[in-house]
Amino acid sequence: MTDTALSRRRFLQFSGLAMASGLAGCTSSMNTDQFRYETRPYFRNPALEGRPEYIDNRQPVGLYGQTPPSGLLPESSRYASIYGPLNDGGFQVPAVPYQQIDARFYRQEVESPFAEKPGTIIVDTGNRFLYLILPSGRAMRYGVGIGRQGFAWSGRGVIQWKQAWPKWTPPDEMVKRQPELVKYSGANGGMAGGLNNPLGARALYIFQNGQDTLYRLHGSPEWKSIGKAVSSGCVRMLNQDVIDLYDRVKGKAPILVI
Repeated sequence: MTDTALSRRRFLQFSGLAMASGLAGCTSSMNTDQFRYETRPYFRNPALEGRPEYIDNRQPVGLYGQTPPSGLLPESSRYASIYGPLNDGGFQVPAVPYQQIDARFYRQEVESPFAEKPGTIIVDTGNRFLYLILPSGRAMRYGVGIGRQGFAWSGRGVIQWKQAWPKWTPPDEMVKRQPELVKYSGANGGMAGGLNNPLGARALYIFQNGQDTLYRLHGSPEWKSIGKAVSSGCVRMLNQDVIDLYDRVKGKAPILVI
């Protein structure tokens, strides 16, 4: 065998050993979960596109980044923060399992679909959205649940007043249907504000022409009702969302219910 052939053979042998060694090292240090995550198939669901973008908190630190809207449910540290537990007025408001709620109903800033002045609240009862109009053609949108009373009134009014951790007084008709509520009747002083109060952490009271419409925007611990028509109540929001809305709304804010 010539020196040239021998040199070529040795080169190939050493190259193979080096490659095998490199692959072995790569295999031994590879995080297989990370590899599967980074090479996973990506499926689109056009019916759900247009939902908020999100940061996937399953990615390793340093690889965070936004992904385009795809219809995949958000698992965002941002929403975990928005809907996490909070201490408010001495009450410990529990976290909302937001992953179990349709992501369309998450609090988010959107282009305003209404030509109303900033500061106006619009309740779209059909689509289960509440909008607070912001400057520059934007709006803060919240998901809501609508009860029977929520469909009973529509039109324009004002937020005459608002209250944190409001007292709840069931209507006399409700007390007649549910005698166990008599202890919370107006004659007995109503139910004090708290985590079990049906009005939740905040209530905003709507008046029209100086008269109480008996129509309320209020919080609720019943997160499963968001985006749905429910048996009772007016317009209910997640407690975290109604607190956010309460802080943004100025006195005598105009409201339109459609």
